[in-house]
Amino acid sequence: MIIDFHTHIFQKEVIERRDMFFQGEPAFKLLYDSPKARIVDADDLIRVMDEDGVDRSVVFGFPWVNPDTFKRNNDCIAEAVARYPDRLIGMGCFDLNSPEAGKETERCLAAGLSGIGELAFYESGIDAAALEKMVPVMALCREKGLPVLIHTNEPVGHMYPGKTPITLSQIYNLAAAFPDNLIVLAHWGGGIFFFNRLKREAKEVLKNVYYDTAASPFLYDLDIYRAAVDLAGLDKILMGSDYPLLKPSRYIRDIDASGVTADQKAAIIGGNAARILGLS
Repeated sequence: MIIDFHTHIFQKEVIERRDMFFQGEPAFKLLYDSPKARIVDADDLIRVMDEDGVDRSVVFGFPWVNPDTFKRNNDCIAEAVARYPDRLIGMGCFDLNSPEAGKETERCLAAGLSGIGELAFYESGIDAAALEKMVPVMALCREKGLPVLIHTNEPVGHMYPGKTPITLSQIYNLAAAFPDNLIVLAHWGGGIFFFNRLKREAKEVLKNVYYDTAASPFLYDLDIYRAAVDLAGLDKILMGSDYPLLKPSRYIRDIDASGVTADQKAAIIGGNAARILGLS
């Protein structure tokens, strides 16, 4: 089974007139101001899944500031899952600064979505105030045993749209604050899994943390896969394409070229995701 753990879709009006949604949404404008930044719907995602042999995709929208917009995007996700129940697994998404974050989490999970994400802190780090805002969201997902997917990135290297001012300490503190939540860190977790090599504390703190591969071809050498198997643990790696940023086939080619074994590849491209999502 091939499962893509990181994809984005949007509602019709965003696809047709993205510029109408830039006002009051600086993060959305930052990432999608360029016409080269593709925005797609569920039908496009399913087409690419069929082309690339992907069985299931975890799908979410964007952490909009405007409550009406994130509700419409989450409704779009729920409708897509209802249309493609054997192909799509939906998550709810919103700006954590919204006073409606907890209520929207309840609404999304009641609607049958399978977790929350991709949550992001595009204009700030994950400081103590951010952790406090996450408490009701994390509590609801922990109660139901559902994953929360969080945008992270490496704190060094070149700048690019969407790279946030997150530190490794902040990522670590996030995991420590919610040790019983199933947490998926996007974009390899900024490399935090290196600290599994510490003799004390870190292994326990990171025990329920997983790492997706989103944007890896733009960021890392191919040997990131073998390094992550060694440092994070094979069972913690989830293939995520960040489609429409890249197609899943790009990642599968990279995994084939990375030197991992056939069994390791099977775990990365679907086996691990199937386990944590409760799929057969």
